[in-house]
Amino acid sequence: MIGDGFVRVADAAEIPDPGKELVEADDRLLVLIHAGGSFYCIDDVCTHDGGTLGDGKLEGHALACARHGAQFDVRNGKPLTMPATQPAVVHEVKVDDGGVYVKINDI
Repeated sequence: MIGDGFVRVADAAEIPDPGKELVEADDRLLVLIHAGGSFYCIDDVCTHDGGTLGDGKLEGHALACARHGAQFDVRNGKPLTMPATQPAVVHEVKVDDGGVYVKINDI
């Protein structure tokens, strides 16, 4: 176990690249993304209207909300397309001994 606030959320081998999985940490729904050889984690909430990002399409490092198509960069949460104008919350991710760990970012 890594500690320092990190919670194990998945086995690295279970998420293809590219791929995503809905996970939970500290009673919070998150989307864990595997893209370009790295793992990223973003809140499962579109900042435009609260839709779920986990149901959206992943293209490269862009994750689209299934509801209205707003896209977010999974590396930093920045909105890439309208109608979203506010960034989504991203969380720190570490991979250790085959496990994927997330540390919640309480902005």
